[in-house]
Amino acid sequence: MNFLDVLRTAIFALRGNWMRSALTSLGVIIGIAAVIVMVSVGQGTQKEIDKMVAGLGSQRLDVGPNGKRAIGGVRMSASSFYTLKNSDVQAIREQVPEVQYVAGTLRGSTQVVYAENNASTSWQGVQPDYFQINGWTLADGDGFSAQDYTGASKTVILGDTVRKELFGDDNGVGQTIRLGRVPFTVVGVLVAKGQGSFGQDQDDVVMLPLETASRRLMGKNALPAGAVQGISLTVGDGDDLDYVQGEVESLLRQLHKIEPGEDDDFDVRNLSEIVKTRTETTTLMSKMLGAVAAICLIIGGIGIMNIMLVSVTERIREIGLRMAVGAGPSDVRRQFLAEAMLISLIGGVIGIAIGMVGALLIGRFSQLPVELNVQVVLLAAAFSIATGLFFGYYPASKAAQLDPIEALRQQ
Repeated sequence: MNFLDVLRTAIFALRGNWMRSALTSLGVIIGIAAVIVMVSVGQGTQKEIDKMVAGLGSQRLDVGPNGKRAIGGVRMSASSFYTLKNSDVQAIREQVPEVQYVAGTLRGSTQVVYAENNASTSWQGVQPDYFQINGWTLADGDGFSAQDYTGASKTVILGDTVRKELFGDDNGVGQTIRLGRVPFTVVGVLVAKGQGSFGQDQDDVVMLPLETASRRLMGKNALPAGAVQGISLTVGDGDDLDYVQGEVESLLRQLHKIEPGEDDDFDVRNLSEIVKTRTETTTLMSKMLGAVAAICLIIGGIGIMNIMLVSVTERIREIGLRMAVGAGPSDVRRQFLAEAMLISLIGGVIGIAIGMVGALLIGRFSQLPVELNVQVVLLAAAFSIATGLFFGYYPASKAAQLDPIEALRQQ
């Protein structure tokens, strides 16, 4: 029997019990759909993690006030006091040579106004290295000069979202806007970054020199002289990150006169640890989905095996007749193996369609990132064929091993 004869015979046999064949393929359908969803979500999440690493930097440390300190027996929040100073930034720059960039920051929110346009946005008081640390570049304008940083000049750089809200298609460079009641001159516009890894609009921001923010926007909050809310830094070599973290912690304890055994008044956050934790969570989720897909495929494969064994039992006389007229064991084996693979393949095609639709719906209506591509579909098709081949071989071999004389005696 050639391939077409085997295929034609398999289709004819399955049509005779089409309902049973359809129910048998349910396990394969669910398993293949789960494989597609699993791989699509896994690849999408990994792409999102790569994007986060590129945005945050895998060689970066962030220092902030310790929110676990207690004053007079009362636990205070991290934003209720200032433990970091600009002098800490300078000390890190001078005494930790492995540090490539370091910058102190202040932050807040305000209403920004230009003519009849206004928007509520966040602002960042920054130092020169802040732009390199966070990967910001200018789309228009010259940015801050050295005198802007040292002289507390009333200049700002706009994020793209704020620029659109205030100026529409114009870049706004050279125009005067107000942050609260204070007028500022726009000296630059940042290249748009879009949505961040945590869903925030990264372009909804206004940048201004740190000293300007301290004097013009934070004065009413009784900000201590030289205080900063946070310090960000990067290292030139990622292998030095853990070492630099230890050096920075030791240096800050010394500068803040923290005795051995006392709690730190600061926290050093290693962003690579955050990325690692998120990667581990994604891997665990992928393994869970993979286990579900594997179980469904095994159940579907066992279902195919059971139905094919029943089919062999029901068609013993037919098998005997085929052997009697010249069909060899290999012909019988190919026939039943083709039926098993056909059931699995049909289930795989339906599962692929359901999986693709499911992955697209998940990407649209949930916060899970989805990356659907041709490789995912080919992987699912390969799983489908492998399931039919593996679980269909035993029933096919059992049919091929029947004695034709004994088979013809069956009623």
